[in-house]
Amino acid sequence: MKLDVYKIDGSKSGETIELTDDIFAIEPNDHVIYLDVKAFLANKRQGTHKAKERSEVRGGGRKPWRQKGRGTARAGTTRSPLWVGGGTIFGPRPRSYRQKVNAKVKKLARKSALSYKAKANQILVVEDFEFEAPKTKNVVNFLNALELNGKKVLLLTESKKQNIYLSGRNVPKFNVLEANSAATYHLLNNQVLIFQKSAVEKLVSTLN
Repeated sequence: MKLDVYKIDGSKSGETIELTDDIFAIEPNDHVIYLDVKAFLANKRQGTHKAKERSEVRGGGRKPWRQKGRGTARAGTTRSPLWVGGGTIFGPRPRSYRQKVNAKVKKLARKSALSYKAKANQILVVEDFEFEAPKTKNVVNFLNALELNGKKVLLLTESKKQNIYLSGRNVPKFNVLEANSAATYHLLNNQVLIFQKSAVEKLVSTLN
């Protein structure tokens, strides 16, 4: 699959780049995509949730009324789970949500995601660039030149481009990542996937 390489001003550079079929044109495997995305989202959870149980709630040290004779239900504590202000029955406790996915499954999931993107014509390739200084206007002009303003965009770079990251962090729906650190979730969670030219080679070498 061949794609035109664009300049930062939105015009075609005259170059083309070949996207290898073994990464960008495989038969997508939906199940491995599901497994990888599920694990990615689960691993982002802190798992610090906690509800107080009966023994942890303050108060309730005295029997609220006598056992018999009042015509009401017997009660031994005001902190029963049945009472307002009482403890929680089977409430959440801190725990790890960590899930493990094998390296081969992760690779296949990313290849499947890239193949879906290529099939939907949602991949663009631009020349390598870096801004001289971090300015939000630089990214806005870049997106306008490619007619992508208002769309959810992920830009993949070959290495860390600090000025691009700082310029784009205030732009809604725009994200920047290094190519080899983009997970399946990142590759799918956008409307347009933009590669810097060298980032394509970086990602291909990572997945191979």
